Amino acid sequence: MAKLSKEEIIEAIKELSVLELNDLVKACEEEFGVSAAAGVVVAAGPAAGAAAEEEKTEFDVELTSFGEKKMDVIKVIRTITGLGLKESKELVEGAPKMVKEGASKDEANDIKAKLEEVGATVTLK
Repeated sequence: MAKLSKEEIIEAIKELSVLELNDLVKACEEEFGVSAAAGVVVAAGPAAGAAAEEEKTEFDVELTSFGEKKMDVIKVIRTITGLGLKESKELVEGAPKMVKEGASKDEANDIKAKLEEVGATVTLK
């Protein structure tokens, strides 16, 4: 098989449908043992023993479904995370995916409200 140039690969990808692109990303993740999700910095939590007795102060925000307004959800994800269009689209289409880890209660609730406002389903963990 002839080696394809980077430009030829990009042109081939541009011709894929969203579903085909999603399948390609999943196949690449499995083949190479990587994740296409953007890296998220995780804040260090309190010691496990003390944390069980205290009120939870850090929350993980998980996008479980993008609902019927995918483009609106992608726009909100871009605003929240600062990711580019491609990365935001991949995160949304790969739901369930973590949007933010180690967020404060207020920040987590704010993110959840913004996403639910555009029809997404969000879980705080």
